[in-house]
Amino acid sequence: MDIVSPLAGTEPPLDCAKCPRLVAFRHDCQAEYPDWWNAPVYAFGDPDAWLAFAGLAPGKHGANRTGRPFTGDYAGDLLFATLAEFGLSRGAYDARPDDGLTLDGAIIVNSVKCLPPQNKPTPAEIANCRPFFEEQMAALKQVRVVIALGRIAHDAALRAAGVRLAGFPFSHGAVHLLPDGRHLIDSYHCSRYNTNTGRLTPEMFADVFRTALALRDQTSGRNSSTTAR
Repeated sequence: MDIVSPLAGTEPPLDCAKCPRLVAFRHDCQAEYPDWWNAPVYAFGDPDAWLAFAGLAPGKHGANRTGRPFTGDYAGDLLFATLAEFGLSRGAYDARPDDGLTLDGAIIVNSVKCLPPQNKPTPAEIANCRPFFEEQMAALKQVRVVIALGRIAHDAALRAAGVRLAGFPFSHGAVHLLPDGRHLIDSYHCSRYNTNTGRLTPEMFADVFRTALALRDQTSGRNSSTTAR
């Protein structure tokens, strides 16, 4: 499987050994599913994007299988459908990395690159992956808006911006103006669990995109946190 990162030089090696628990889980998956990607998952999208999605980590039957973020599981069904609805993708999403889909003005960057057991990375694993995430966020010179998909991604984006977490509490729909002029928008993760329980509806998710588009052309201002209406 040949997958190329849009942010070449910022990705961990495919045999990254930083996190022993994740390495062991990767080896288990490689033994059980030898045809899967089973490696750190690269960023996906437009390297000149104005909008970045900070994700959590690969899903076992999604990105860890296919090698592309959010590809092959329910979270991707909702994410890519909403990207298409707002004109941020080209081509048809078919849940596989060779479906020809591209993103236009958007990019997806996971805060943890490897599959964690039960989709729950430990604080140490998040910290080990932080340099890769922070280098990628720094490389995205055109990004003006970041959508954090869940609390872990929210915290990773704040650390990448060099601000105190306590000053920017996570809340779905909240908009945080960061010192570098970027806006961080919080969203519940588009997981099957969150949608099945009604914590996140497709309309709520679409509202996050509407907020991002409304912010796109705004200029930098003073550091603040607000709640989108």
